Amino acid sequence: MKYMEKRDRSQISFLPECVEDYIDEENPVRVIDAFVASLDMEALGFQKAKPAQTGRPAYDPRDLLKLYLYGYLNRIRSSRMLMRECRRNIELFYLLGGLKPDFRTIADFRKDNATAIRNTFRAFGKLCVRLGLYNKELLAVDGTKIRAVNSKDNCYNQEVLEKKLAHIEEKISAYLAALDEEDKAERKPETDSEKIKAAIEELRTRQEKYEGILQELLESRETQILTTDPEARRMHSKDGFHCCYNVQTAVDSGSHLIAEYEVTNHNTDQGLLQEVTAKAKEQLEVETISAVADKGYESRADILNCVYDGTAPTVALKYDKEERSYELPYEEAEITEEERSSTKREAIEKCLKAGVLPKIYEGTGISVEVQTKGAISCFLRDEEGNVKCPMGHVLRYSRKRGKCIIYKDKEYCKSCKNKCTNGEHKEVSFGPETDCVPVRMFGILSKPVQKIPQNAKISPSNHTLDTGHVPKKKVVLRIQDDKEKIKQRMCLSEHPFGTVKWYRGAHYLLCKGKTKAAAELGLSFLAYNLTRAMNMVGVKALIAAM
Repeated sequence: MKYMEKRDRSQISFLPECVEDYIDEENPVRVIDAFVASLDMEALGFQKAKPAQTGRPAYDPRDLLKLYLYGYLNRIRSSRMLMRECRRNIELFYLLGGLKPDFRTIADFRKDNATAIRNTFRAFGKLCVRLGLYNKELLAVDGTKIRAVNSKDNCYNQEVLEKKLAHIEEKISAYLAALDEEDKAERKPETDSEKIKAAIEELRTRQEKYEGILQELLESRETQILTTDPEARRMHSKDGFHCCYNVQTAVDSGSHLIAEYEVTNHNTDQGLLQEVTAKAKEQLEVETISAVADKGYESRADILNCVYDGTAPTVALKYDKEERSYELPYEEAEITEEERSSTKREAIEKCLKAGVLPKIYEGTGISVEVQTKGAISCFLRDEEGNVKCPMGHVLRYSRKRGKCIIYKDKEYCKSCKNKCTNGEHKEVSFGPETDCVPVRMFGILSKPVQKIPQNAKISPSNHTLDTGHVPKKKVVLRIQDDKEKIKQRMCLSEHPFGTVKWYRGAHYLLCKGKTKAAAELGLSFLAYNLTRAMNMVGVKALIAAM
């Protein structure tokens, strides 16, 4: 038997094959071609969206956008590698029609159209919204560190700079002392002297450099300064400290599509939940949504901001045990049905402070309760020095203040539903002759409280009974823990990061600056969303929708 016969390279074809025949109907490049063709490049902000009347013809930004989308779908992010693919890849022959742009042209396109590329990610998101791919019920918010174009050696803080300058001063002093010794000995080894002078000159140059960086750091009032990419920050990641950006994403629970992303230089995720969910709601065209996040987003002010903004947050408990509670100032008001049904921030805040639960939070694990001053109880100290709170819990010794001893239990107070304070936790001060501190409880008590003994030793200046700064009414807002959502969060938020960073190779950035980094990651996340959409509805249906 013979092998299959190959075509002779020198044989001329009478009817050459069409490039279209090499691309099957289910090939993703057809989706890229249809999507880019459907975009309004001028409205998105692309440069050269309209060809110039004079001069050398420019490349159509549509063609360069197609090239980048193809590259990010196939782990090709470098402009030089994309240039090479343009000269040998049959799929790019189909997409670009035989165009072979230079690597500088390719790199400049990504650099000069950073904002427009981010808008392209949002444009595809709007298409997915119209197709009904987003579930719009739950968002999983999470952050990851992606390395910036800046080495650890080019990252400085005040302590590092001062150590370097002190070390240089020591070295210069040592070299100058060596030169003085040679002069005293009346020896002139010219070679050694010239080397020492050259070393001193080099140290002076480095000293000027570090002094300039230190002055810039002090004037900027920042804690650190990076010389290659000043907008990045040195952050702690799983494999040590590196110069990174903190990338936030909001992933839809039903489709696993990325609804929104944000590139920040915050060292932690604290305080970013409300910002990310607000942008995601705008992208998904919804006014209310539920969001779930891990313990890294533990910020009481930020979580309360989410509630006021129409987002039902579920953040893994870091300090509390069963629920997260807030004490809001009570503001008496008549709440209409229209205000209770409203999704505006002002109406939600008004309802909550009046002790009325807005309709959007019914069945979400969020509840409100108006509490008033109620029964009188006390803190009791026994002969052994143990202090029991009104609910019978033993408080811990905290510290001494003069002759008084302070007792508290911060963790228990946070989870206690029968509050005896207007703050998060209670600190009780016992004088040397005091064994009882009266206190007035708030709200409806879940169980009887301990009463003040008849022979109790009470200091008249050492209790908080009916003090003027404690209001007569307050509102307690409670957010219940939801372990099922917390488990679901990991499956939702970690998958896109793993796919983008390791399967597609985007665990480090190629561009400098927050805006350009956002554009680069926009291409990575758009490629991820394109793949998800194709898997959900198919290539033909997606092209038809475009």
